[in-house]
Amino acid sequence: MSMNNSPNVFLDPNANRFQVNIINESHDSNEASQEDVGSDPPHYEETSFTEEAHNRLRISYRPGKRELYDNFLQNGEKTEASLHPCDTHNKMYYLQTFGHNTMDPVPKIDYYRNTGSVSGNKLNRPSLLEIHEQLAKNIAVSTGSVERLANGESTAGEETAASKEEEKKTGLVKFGWVKGVLVRCMLNIWGVMLFIRLSWIVGQAGIGLGIIVIALSVVVTTLTGISMSAICTNGVVRGGGAYYLISRSLGPEFGGSIGLIFAFANAVAVAMYVVGFAETVVELLKESDSIMVDESNDIRIIGTITVVCLLGISVAGMEWEAKAQVILLIVLLIAIANFFIGTVIPTNNEKKARGFFNYQASIFAENFGPDFRSGEGFFSVFAIFFPAATGILAGANISGDLEDPQGAIPKGTMLAILITTVAYIAVAVCAASCVVRDATGNINDTVIPGMSCNGSSACNLGYDFSRCRSQPCDYGLMNNFQVMSMVSGFGPLITAGIFSATLSSALASLVSAPKVFQALCKDNVYKGLHFFAKGYGKNNEPIRGYVLTFVIAMAFILIAQLNTIAPIISNFFLASYALINFSCFHASYAKSPGWRPAFRYYNMWISLFGALLCCGVMFVINWWAALITYVIELFLYIYVTYKKPEVNWGSSTQALCYIKALDSALALTTVEDHVKNFRPQCIALTGAPMIRPALLDITHTFTKNNGLCICCEVYTGPRKLCVKEMNSGMAKKQAWLTKNKRKAFYAAVAADSFRDGVKSLLQASGLGRMKPNTLVIGFKKDWRNAAVTQVENYVGVIHDAFDFELGTIIVRISQGFDISQVLQVQEELEKLEQERLALEATIKENEFEEEKSGICGFFRKARKLNITKHEMKNESTINTVQSMHMGEFNQKLLEASTQFKKKQGKGTIDIWWLFDDGGLTILIPYILTIRKKWKNCKLRIFTGGKVNRIEEEKLVMASLLSKFRIKFADINIICDINMKPNKESWKFFEEMIEPYRLRESCKDITTAEKLKRETPWKITDAELEAFKEKSYRQVRLNELLQEHSRAANLIVLSLPVARKGVVSDYLYMAWLEILSKNLPPVLMVRGNHKNVLTFYS
Repeated sequence: MSMNNSPNVFLDPNANRFQVNIINESHDSNEASQEDVGSDPPHYEETSFTEEAHNRLRISYRPGKRELYDNFLQNGEKTEASLHPCDTHNKMYYLQTFGHNTMDPVPKIDYYRNTGSVSGNKLNRPSLLEIHEQLAKNIAVSTGSVERLANGESTAGEETAASKEEEKKTGLVKFGWVKGVLVRCMLNIWGVMLFIRLSWIVGQAGIGLGIIVIALSVVVTTLTGISMSAICTNGVVRGGGAYYLISRSLGPEFGGSIGLIFAFANAVAVAMYVVGFAETVVELLKESDSIMVDESNDIRIIGTITVVCLLGISVAGMEWEAKAQVILLIVLLIAIANFFIGTVIPTNNEKKARGFFNYQASIFAENFGPDFRSGEGFFSVFAIFFPAATGILAGANISGDLEDPQGAIPKGTMLAILITTVAYIAVAVCAASCVVRDATGNINDTVIPGMSCNGSSACNLGYDFSRCRSQPCDYGLMNNFQVMSMVSGFGPLITAGIFSATLSSALASLVSAPKVFQALCKDNVYKGLHFFAKGYGKNNEPIRGYVLTFVIAMAFILIAQLNTIAPIISNFFLASYALINFSCFHASYAKSPGWRPAFRYYNMWISLFGALLCCGVMFVINWWAALITYVIELFLYIYVTYKKPEVNWGSSTQALCYIKALDSALALTTVEDHVKNFRPQCIALTGAPMIRPALLDITHTFTKNNGLCICCEVYTGPRKLCVKEMNSGMAKKQAWLTKNKRKAFYAAVAADSFRDGVKSLLQASGLGRMKPNTLVIGFKKDWRNAAVTQVENYVGVIHDAFDFELGTIIVRISQGFDISQVLQVQEELEKLEQERLALEATIKENEFEEEKSGICGFFRKARKLNITKHEMKNESTINTVQSMHMGEFNQKLLEASTQFKKKQGKGTIDIWWLFDDGGLTILIPYILTIRKKWKNCKLRIFTGGKVNRIEEEKLVMASLLSKFRIKFADINIICDINMKPNKESWKFFEEMIEPYRLRESCKDITTAEKLKRETPWKITDAELEAFKEKSYRQVRLNELLQEHSRAANLIVLSLPVARKGVVSDYLYMAWLEILSKNLPPVLMVRGNHKNVLTFYS
């Protein structure tokens, strides 16, 4: 039900303003409404003031439009008549929702997409302004598309469908959860360790500790899988795998550092799996006595050939790679099944000699405990096994190629962990229950009758392998990496399984590394690596990344030692897992409303435990490798933080930063203000900060890293235009402050007058204790030419600041602050420069085309001459315009606008502390002297005193300043402040105020009263006489300032206060003018007469 109160709609003169209008969509609904007339609807308070309100379904139409609606109801079809006409002159129709003429759109996913979304086009909903303003001013649509718009359809939606159809035509490959995640994870987890290292691990650690090794790995991967599932179900996941998850959760600093490490780890993993494959091939060559060079070099040769072949498959595209993975999985499953079948097939003498006796309880018991050799231990064995569990990210790493990453990654990953864990434990237990640790391989090493077995299971089973204690043997769990091949029913199938496992894992890593690296480069976190962001083909394949991964893999293949490579990447993967877990914890802890993962089976404290567990395991595995990993990660983190990439991903770091700021602000409200903690918290009336940079610079100098600074702007004029301009410029101006490293906030208000706007800002700015206590405003240099209301508003702002008990600082520099004219000239020159560059580019393009054409050269030459003439004409125009503008370019104003950015040379800051205002007049210059730019300036103190007490008053002031711990260079006691100024100075003052005097004493009473009513802002003779002494003082002070402080870098002066309703605005402005005229930069300061300094500890 919609309440329609728009003008120009349903213009029924008899309709009540509280009447509810509901439009029927069909003839049937009209009949239903007829039946419902007699029924009593639920009573709603004040829904209508007429009896007709009981008719819930009413057709509303304009006078004279009844036939149009009757026509609509006859067929029950939507025609142009079914929409409410809104503009009879232009014959245009407004967008429709639920049959009403409103621009309010129905909820639709396209409104929530990011710009450039690959899954559909982003639609822009009508802005609040478009809906809020009068209907006649809203966007209209042509009658040709009315029907589709009324049904909630749009051209953008058609474009989305068209783009999807285009994707189908181009053959873009997307995978489901089985093929894309489950298969890929299982293949990557069932890697080289399953077939050629698991038997060695269970031999070293025993069945008990072997299961614990597997379980500890599974705990780490399961916790990481849970955290990853939570993160990837909290919104659409794009390409980049672990890097994408971490960077979008913790921000580019963490994501950028771990992304590079993770991509590198995957590249090294390629080498690990390829070396595992090469080891198996070399074993086969060794058995057939076909070694090419020697074992190590053969591994390098075979590894090189293998990785080249894998690179070819990867470059061919994801579709070929996916097909290869399915074939490899089938082979792998057959090989595993073959192993389990082999354990129950009765063994023969040859296999017994190699240590295989089928399932034996004695072997199980013997192998249950650990037997670490060659310096190995629990964690060194764990370090070698752990990379076998790292395949859990294989599906996530190609997240950009999945149909539904949010559903596929959790389901496929967790199921893969479960299946592979069961397989690993089953293979470990079965192998350790069938095969002894050491065997000679000699079928003649049988037990001699009467020989003592000493508890050896092999001895009890008839074989004597005792010589393995004194010399190395080639068989058994500890010595033979091809145990599974020996145990299996058909040995070559295990070899095929090894080939399948190693090649599939290598292939998955070879695909993962470039995909992750490409995502990292696309985000331009490291600008130097953007070269690798380019993709090729329908699937945007990272060919350059493949080549880089190939180079890295080749470098590590040359090591040719699997046990050396495995621990290197263990730490890299663990660091990635730690950050994935920490990302989940951090996002939960930040309590951002945007953290709403669809995967509910997670807990932030378990995720934190997972992160800590990963960090602990890193150090236990290899402490120096862990330190190196953290040093690299820290270096990359600092680098990315320093470079500050221009990205905003709504990370949990931002959310937590907000929470911390909020908590700190709330905690601050419970702390009472103390004079020792006073700091200037300034509200600077800069307008747009780039317009008055000098005013911002001097304010920023004493607030940077010390206090609050808010740059404020007041928009006056038509409210609608002001609000629109204000809203559109907020982000831009805050960004300018950030870009120019100004630690300040920008705030703006729209008001009827400048004074009203400032009054709102003075009252409402800040948060809790972080509230402005000092107003900084530039001196109104043009007050004599400005309108009366402008002067009244300016002086009124100063009065308001005193009323709200804010300290006030009026800053004056000789050239003024406003450089808007300079900025305008610069903008025009930039535009002309862009036009010139575009013209040069056009000429070069034409020259290139002329060189390409041989036959048409003559005609092109004539064209070139014309272009050259045009260029010369344009250049002369540009030069003319530039020379014209350079005449207007105020170089002095530009220099003055940057004077507070420069480092001040040796000089003085002269403080004329004439009145005690609580200490703000002395605190501001002290803060300036502790800044880098002003540290070479010394403080000189000037104050009033009596001629006969100069030395005593110097000592009193020196004692006061020393108690405040404020260093000073000199103290001057000025004794002639109250003397009359010289005639020339006073004459200048009188001439300055002459245009603003009423001169009522020279007129009759009636005329004088009339003038007072007409021009109440003028200075009366009575007022001038009453404040003559004060006027003398301001003029005399200027003379003294000219005498003593003409060469100072900065003058800080007590600001005179004008009593409200007693001193006129123009007289007060005249005081400020004469007081600060023809001087270096002046800060006229008046505190709020509350202590800002203390000598107590």
